[in-house]
Formats: sequence, structure tokens, C-alpha cells
Amino acid sequence: MSFRPSDILKKNLSSSSRSWLMRQSRDPYVKQRLATATSYRSRSAFKLLEIDKNWGRFLSRDEICAVVDLGAAPGGWSQVVAEKLGWINPALSDEDMDIAPNFGLSERARIDKFGSWSSTAGRGVIVAVDLLPIAPIPGVHTLQMDFLSPQAAGAVKAALSTPENPSGMADIILSDMAANFSGNRVRDVESSLDICRSVFHFAKDNLHVAAANPRTDKRRGGTLLLKHFEHPLSKGFREEYLDPNFSSVNYVKPSASRAGSAEGYWLCRGWKGSRSH
Repeated sequence: MSFRPSDILKKNLSSSSRSWLMRQSRDPYVKQRLATATSYRSRSAFKLLEIDKNWGRFLSRDEICAVVDLGAAPGGWSQVVAEKLGWINPALSDEDMDIAPNFGLSERARIDKFGSWSSTAGRGVIVAVDLLPIAPIPGVHTLQMDFLSPQAAGAVKAALSTPENPSGMADIILSDMAANFSGNRVRDVESSLDICRSVFHFAKDNLHVAAANPRTDKRRGGTLLLKHFEHPLSKGFREEYLDPNFSSVNYVKPSASRAGSAEGYWLCRGWKGSRSH
């Protein structure tokens, strides 16, 4: 499949649509996603792969057994987590993460090179939550609902409660959510921060707290990966909500994020169990 638009198609599009199509046709991550026989469902999957690789492979630590993906549709991040927990064969190796020129390979050669989405016996449970439907992914329990609804907390906890995770709490919560853009920068940042606050309050009730006795229990405090947009207001949110309640908070801007975008992520590790908000 190619993103290169035909001349006929370009004539029938607005200038902004033509610009978007041309940008997509040149984007190496879009090309890699389409060229891989085991395609991820979204370009953003490469962002999560890169963050995990560069920040200690937090998704695949031995003690990870419960992950929640908020705003998960169409499922690209959940696919990555399912790979890391062994539910599906990896689509990409670390070497392939360098966006190697595989685009000329035949279909059979790509399958031989990258493997397939065949399921394997994984560990733990992954819960993907979104208002939109998500096609099945091995190892992923999908909930089509608003994560802020009164029913969501009980549904997520029920899905996370397994013999290996009887508390029903999450080791990792992921959020790649963003509000629809209005074109007004301040309004868009405020909408983004409204989502960040909602995700924080969800995490407050659902993340594992660090073990009281680390000598006998190696469980660390839970991890939150939270999308936001750079702005002085965002700095204030971090200082008020994140820094006091996690052992470490790092700003992450993966190379897979578009250069002109204000998008970034906070990688928050070591949830302290604070109830200050």
C-alpha cells in the first residue's frame, strides 16, 4: 500500500488535505507501518516502542502483570504491550526500530523478516478502554466505555483481577489521548490538561503503590505514561500533580513525534499512593 496520492485525487482535495497527504507519503514511520506485514494499527505505536526502549524497557519487566491503555482505539499501543508481555509475536526487532529500508521487500519476504501477529502464551492482563470499538488483540481485554463513567472503575478492576493480580490494581497506565484541536493554542492546551487531570484521578485509584517492605516484596510503585502539550500551563500541572506523587517524572519527546508538534509525554514512575488531589 502506498500513501502517494494520484494526480486525479490531488485535484479534488483542498490545499490542506493535499499537504497532509504529501506529509504522510514522506513520513518514514507511516511507510514502515504500511511496509510491515504485521502492521501496527497506528503510527503512534512507534512512539511507545521508542519510549520503552530508551527508558529501561519498563513495559516488559518481570513483575509487570497488569496494564491499562486509556483511549486505546484503534489499538496500536495495546498491540505493543501485548508483544512485550508475550501474547503476540513481535512485529519489529530493536534493529528494525531504526526504520530500515524494508519497503521493497516482497510480501513473503516481509513475513519471513518480521514474523506475524500469531498469538502465543503470554502473561498478565491488558485492559484497553475507549468509547470506540477495538478489534480483538490477543491478551487484551477491551472495554467500550468512557473511562470517566461510574461503571468504568468497577469494570477495569474486574478485568484486572486475576490469580496473579488479586488486588485488581494496575502496574502501568498508558494514555495517548488528545482533545480535538480548535486552532486556539491556549484552549487546546487547557483541553489537553483537562484530559491529563482526568487520567491522573483514574491513576490515583488504580495504580499499584510501592511495596512497604522492598526486601520481601520487589513490587515498585506503578508507572503512568501521559501525553500532553508543551506550554507553561503544562509545567504547572506537572509541579502540582505529578512531581509530588511519583518518585520520578521525566519529560519524553520520542523522535517518532512530528518535529513541529508540541506533543510530549511525561513518564511518571514510582507511584507513592498520595491522596493530595
